[in-house]
Amino acid sequence: MDEKKVFTDSGIEIKKVYAAGDCPDLINELPGEWPYTRGVQPDMYRGKLWTMRQYAGFSTAEESNKRYHYLLSQGVMGLSVAFDLPTQIGYDSDHPLSDGEVGKVGVAIDSLEDMQALFKGINLEKVSTSMTINATSFILLGLYVVLAKQQGADLKKISGTIQNDILKEYAARGTYIYPPKPSMRIITDIFEWCSQEIPKWNTISISGYHIREAGSTAVQEIAFTLSNGKAYVQAAKKKGLDINVFGKRLSFFFNAHNNLFEEVAKFRAARRMWAKMMKDLGATDPKAMMLRFHTQTGGSTLTAQQPLNNISRVTIQTLAAVMGGTQSLHTNGYDEALSLPTEEAAGIALRTQQIAAYESGVAETADPLAGSYFVESLTEEMEEAAWKLIEKIDIMGGSVAAIEQGYIQDEIARSAYEYQRQVENREKIIVGVNQFHTEEKNTIPLLKIDERIQQQQVDKLTRYKNNRDRARVDQCLQMLNDKANSGENLMPGVIEAIENCCTLGEIADELRGVFGEYQ
Repeated sequence: MDEKKVFTDSGIEIKKVYAAGDCPDLINELPGEWPYTRGVQPDMYRGKLWTMRQYAGFSTAEESNKRYHYLLSQGVMGLSVAFDLPTQIGYDSDHPLSDGEVGKVGVAIDSLEDMQALFKGINLEKVSTSMTINATSFILLGLYVVLAKQQGADLKKISGTIQNDILKEYAARGTYIYPPKPSMRIITDIFEWCSQEIPKWNTISISGYHIREAGSTAVQEIAFTLSNGKAYVQAAKKKGLDINVFGKRLSFFFNAHNNLFEEVAKFRAARRMWAKMMKDLGATDPKAMMLRFHTQTGGSTLTAQQPLNNISRVTIQTLAAVMGGTQSLHTNGYDEALSLPTEEAAGIALRTQQIAAYESGVAETADPLAGSYFVESLTEEMEEAAWKLIEKIDIMGGSVAAIEQGYIQDEIARSAYEYQRQVENREKIIVGVNQFHTEEKNTIPLLKIDERIQQQQVDKLTRYKNNRDRARVDQCLQMLNDKANSGENLMPGVIEAIENCCTLGEIADELRGVFGEYQ
């Protein structure tokens, strides 16, 4: 009788047992040494634990600020801001298209006043802030910088990350504004400006997370993400920027799913591939070849059925991220398939990281699964499969061309369909969903967003707009328009506009007039 074959989620066949012959090329690499398969630091977490972030932001800036103070008091080392949909796509809260979405999936930020409220009582020199924002990342970065200046912070010391990865928006997520070419121009403007003004800031977090959430496999996640990274590097080089300077400020954002060994192999393969890619693109500084990444546990793996099971899923994903060598980690709340996380769920998620750090022993040695015949073999196979996809994209003319042709979107859709088919046919078991059911009443408390938030936000914005020098606002927006047309760096103009009370929606709209919108 033929024995049933077993595959990883990426379709790589898993043998019953692995031996030395399965990884003949096993090299005695060390962590902190090129090509960084085993990690970017020689001592990894013995020197410094990963940054424990909790992604938070909902309703108003004032409400989110309370959550940030609570998280900081509980031992969070870095803040991670979630923005509402209007903020993500460049509309103020009083825009007709914002109706019903204000403060729903994140915090509403219309103006400098909102940013002041969001970080009230928080010293921006002392915390590292990650902002999950793409199409309007240049405006949110501008708001953060203006606030830091008002606090008297040394801009050379402020640290954090803006996601700023527009290519994956076209491929997987959909919160874009402008067409690809002007969007790439904005991103390289940010690279250039930050390298001079805020050198510790990570100017992009090239995101595989949303590619995976949209249904890709682990192999596609690294292939498409690194391919996007290559496109950003090429665009920056074309602008005359030094790869050894901006290369150090590139970071990545990956997903962690439940297949523990495949995920660890994925992180190891991605590091090795990026080091080779950057070397081929002309990097000579070791730090410019290191793939540093943030991880978030898999939102799409969380189930609305038997939600407490998600605590176990998040624990496995936490171990995968840490054993895979992540630099920072956000753990999801067990209730996130039902609503934004409650304070209790966010607390358990943070404790999961702390228990992994202080009680499990996984942080005590670098790359603890190195030398495992299975993990080393899987790392090789994932790298090989990912290079094949990257070669296909290169033949098409790179990521921008592959996205314009719909190739990446189609590949993700095909994988998502195949995964769903396996779940429905019970070829893939999801505990509590297609097997091990129980009759359950949902007693989990949900976080509800007050419907009055929208009106409060609109009223606040109206007062803000009424108390400013309108002529100065118009002047700043016109200056921004001129810079957009002339090809000058946009960042100084954006900062000046914010300092003169222009809103996020007004800045985004002014550039819509120049660049158009992507359809």
